[in-house]
Amino acid sequence: MAKESMIAREVKRAKLVEKYAEKRAKLKADRNYVALSRLPKNSNPNRKHNRCKLTGRSRGYMRQFGVSRITFREMASFGLIPGVKKASW
Repeated sequence: MAKESMIAREVKRAKLVEKYAEKRAKLKADRNYVALSRLPKNSNPNRKHNRCKLTGRSRGYMRQFGVSRITFREMASFGLIPGVKKASW
């Protein structure tokens, strides 16, 4: 389980990305890199991390399902994900 502070940091980054998305796109189109560099660093979408929706784990994230590999495996073994069969894992 991820620390609450780490999850809060990701939420803050997501809000900054949304807030500055239009401004960033406009500055990129105008090729005004000086003004672009003055924007907050966390407003860049590259700084946002994917996290598991259930546990908050950042590593082993499966984008298609929105969960980490460990959570996916647990859900699959309990039959909570339709169409996934447990083979030999």
